[in-house]
Amino acid sequence: MGTGEQRMPAYDTLSQAVDDLQRRGYTDDLQLGGHCVVCGVKGVSLDPAEFHIDEFHRFEGNSDPEDQSIVYAIRSAKHGVKGILISAYGMDASAMTQEMVRKLATH
Repeated sequence: MGTGEQRMPAYDTLSQAVDDLQRRGYTDDLQLGGHCVVCGVKGVSLDPAEFHIDEFHRFEGNSDPEDQSIVYAIRSAKHGVKGILISAYGMDASAMTQEMVRKLATH
């Protein structure tokens, strides 16, 4: 681990991750749009260039391999957003722009 790198916490369950991220200030509920991440409460749409993924956590369902998800901790200083996006593995990439697919795939 180099200078300035921060280790991501490890969580056993999706709910543990969400609870801890909320406790750490990621309180906005984010949804995935085709070309942006949407924060409905604040009425903001974030283009890929307007947000940063601080950390991410992958979870696989024990009983159902289809039950897989990724939790993203996302912030946008420009829009004052700090929240959580929960996305399923294998999401329908055809509904997203290439720019959004690239942004989320880097994690």
